Amino acid sequence: MKDINFLYQNNVDVDKALELFGDIETYNETIKEFKSGIDEKLGLIKKYYQEEDMPNYAIYVHSLKSDCKYFGFTKLAEIAYEHEMKSKANDLNYVKANYNQLIEETEKVKNILNGYLEDNEISETLEENETLNEDIILVADDSEVIRIFVKKIFDADYQLEFAKNGEEALKVIRDHEDDNRIKAILLDLNMPKVSGFSVLDYMTQSNLLERMPVTIISGDSSSEAINRAFEYPIVDMINKPFSEAKIKDAVEKTIRQASNKS
Repeated sequence: MKDINFLYQNNVDVDKALELFGDIETYNETIKEFKSGIDEKLGLIKKYYQEEDMPNYAIYVHSLKSDCKYFGFTKLAEIAYEHEMKSKANDLNYVKANYNQLIEETEKVKNILNGYLEDNEISETLEENETLNEDIILVADDSEVIRIFVKKIFDADYQLEFAKNGEEALKVIRDHEDDNRIKAILLDLNMPKVSGFSVLDYMTQSNLLERMPVTIISGDSSSEAINRAFEYPIVDMINKPFSEAKIKDAVEKTIRQASNKS
């Protein structure tokens, strides 16, 4: 692995990233997950672009934007954000006119990642920790970066369940409907297959939100998304990127909600 100055020299906002990750060791552990998944994400972006499927295109450029914000790839995050907004508005003309810029900047980021992580021997995932606590925190987010980050923070104290889309989240929720083990759910709104809002709809219809309190984690800070989210009895909503301190506070608040209802 190259020295961190390699990132500075390539205009990566490392200082902002470390405000979130806390230390360079956690940053390095997690950035490899970003690198390992970026080709798959880019492949899906290309697929939905070619199919002119703007709803799914928006989901994956949103995910790319969020991850880039975490790691300090500011320019790509800004470009991906514009694509997210325009594809949500079904502005296919904008997407087509600016698609090559998105791809070219993504390739530049891949080259930076390859250069920084050359000969890197960071483990593929954070170490598994054993805990006797059977209480579960469910993290439903399509970003591997978010899942690894939350795992690092809470793995020693809680059982963690992960879902990379709403369909998987619903399966975990149904598996634990009767055992009262899920004490907090961190739920992204923009996920493939089944959205976070659809998960909330299911939990509302099944009277689960009091027993399984939800805090929304989302990169969508639009007033429309916020207002819609708070139509449900969620505990809180925090925007990505978030710091370790902020996510700890949010989880503690969400777990207290479950304790107060029990």
